[in-house]
Amino acid sequence: MSPVSRRVTLAALAGWAVLSPIAAAAQAAGKTLLNVSYDVSREFYKDYNAAFAAYWKKTTGEDLTLNQSHGGSSKQARSVVEGLEADVITMNQSNDIDILAERGALIPSDWAQRLPDHSAPTTSVSVILVRKGNPKAIRDWSDLGRAGISVIIPNPKTSGNGRYTYLAAWGAGLKNGVSPAAAQALVERIFANVPVLDGGGRGATTTFAQRQLGDALVTFESEVPLIKREFGDDYEAVYPTWTVLAENPVSVVDKGVDKRGTRKQAEAYLKYLWSDAGQEIAAKHHLRPRNAKVLARYAKDFPKVNAFTVDEVFGGWKKAQKEHFDDGGFYDQIILRSKKK
Repeated sequence: MSPVSRRVTLAALAGWAVLSPIAAAAQAAGKTLLNVSYDVSREFYKDYNAAFAAYWKKTTGEDLTLNQSHGGSSKQARSVVEGLEADVITMNQSNDIDILAERGALIPSDWAQRLPDHSAPTTSVSVILVRKGNPKAIRDWSDLGRAGISVIIPNPKTSGNGRYTYLAAWGAGLKNGVSPAAAQALVERIFANVPVLDGGGRGATTTFAQRQLGDALVTFESEVPLIKREFGDDYEAVYPTWTVLAENPVSVVDKGVDKRGTRKQAEAYLKYLWSDAGQEIAAKHHLRPRNAKVLARYAKDFPKVNAFTVDEVFGGWKKAQKEHFDDGGFYDQIILRSKKK
């Protein structure tokens, strides 16, 4: 595939938030599942769905059609609350699943206790992607707040990627020993350097790699190999001294599966994420598997990092969401101040 074709391919994926049939062979009588997911999980679930459909056919004899919907994580979660009939939801932070319990009574409030690892089969970390040779000498979050640096970050109001970036910079400041006020000031400087807020992580990638805007892109570690594959090896990943651990939780959408009679298939679909096969697929897509043996086999792909959790530094996603990202929270205050300058 030519470089131009690769760029067109990823640009097209960036705007794809519609249903796409994955298991083409499953056209006979059988169940259909819809997985509503976040923006940058497309390629992983494309391969995972094919593997699970084959496993399900072999073990049960049943054909299964697997459909996907992708977009900014918060927008996707709201779509389910507002009526998108998902069988499962797979996100990159728990608060985008919590709202299904809080606003729609679609799942129980203790949904995270139903599967291992608080229902998060994989993790990733936020990294800084810079252009080859790192011409602006960006080494840590503080460098993203320097004058003259342009940073591409998706909108924290609509994107889990954006929220993780915000919390990564804030939390890293605290871990490095600065005061909360200084950590907030750093985040404010960083977002003052953001020229455009895309709705999701894939849109931000397109802005940085195809439109060639910005000196740095903050994204998940799992996105870096895809960007290099699609746009060429003109980029380098910078691992900050501290970063945030992004946990990727999943849940059956109880109200939906009970209505459509798909609970058995949906529960099996999610449990397979913890299987050796599911963990291998995750690792091949540069998502950090929970299975220690699988992680060890792919150790060269996952550098050791100093990573904190949202629970550890911010008291959990519910508290972080309320204090930082709800209307009138710290993020809104930061944006409002930047507009007055």
